[in-house]
Amino acid sequence: MIVQIVILAMVAAFLGLRLYSVLGRRAEHDEPPINRPVHRPDAPAQRTPARAEELAPPRAAPSAPARPGFPVEAETGVRAIVAADRRFDISAFLDGAKGAYAMVLEAYWRGDKEELAQLCDKDVYDGFVAAIDARTAAGETLDNRLIRIEEAVIDHAELDGTTARIRVRFTADVASVTRDAEGQVIAGSLDDAIESRDLWTFSRNLTSREPDWLLDETDEG
Repeated sequence: MIVQIVILAMVAAFLGLRLYSVLGRRAEHDEPPINRPVHRPDAPAQRTPARAEELAPPRAAPSAPARPGFPVEAETGVRAIVAADRRFDISAFLDGAKGAYAMVLEAYWRGDKEELAQLCDKDVYDGFVAAIDARTAAGETLDNRLIRIEEAVIDHAELDGTTARIRVRFTADVASVTRDAEGQVIAGSLDDAIESRDLWTFSRNLTSREPDWLLDETDEG
C-alpha cells in the first residue's frame, strides 16, 4: 500500500513538471507579464522600415561647371595652348587682358606712344601712332573715360607653331569727348557713356621667357 502511494506521488510530480514546462508559470503579482507577438500564418509580412536615404527622392546629377569665360568653339585652341604651356591660366589671362585693354585705351587717348610700344606689336602700334599724329595735326585732344568693363570673353584661340593667339571680345562703357585746339568740346559728352564693343587679339611666343602678351590686332565687335 505504501509502495503504491509513493508511486502515485511520483507520477503526480512528473505530470506537474510537464505541465509547468509547457504552460509556464503564472506571473507573480509584482512581475509584469511578458508579451510575445503572435505569429499568424495568414498575416502579411512586415517590411523593415527603410533608411532615410532610401525614402529621400533621388538627387539630380550635378550640372557641369560653367566654362571659365570662353565659348565652346574656342575650347580646342585653349586646350592646345594649355598643353603647350602648363603655366597658362585662363582666369589670370582674362584679368591681364582687361588690364591691357584699359592701359592701351588710356595711352592712346593721351597720346603716349612710349607706353603703346610696350603693349602692342609693330603693326598695331603703327596704327595708333598714325591716328595720334593725325589728331595732333588737327589740334584735337581726347578727354575720354573708361567707366567700366562689362565683359571680357575669349572669342577665339589658336596655337600656330609656338605662337599662341587669343581673341577677346570686350564690352565696355566709355565716356568720350573730343576737344579742339581751344579746348572746346566738338564731339561727345562726359555725362553720357556709350557702349563700346571691341575684338582684340593678343599673342605670345610660348618659348619666350617674357610672360607678357602683346596686342597684335584690333577690330570692332
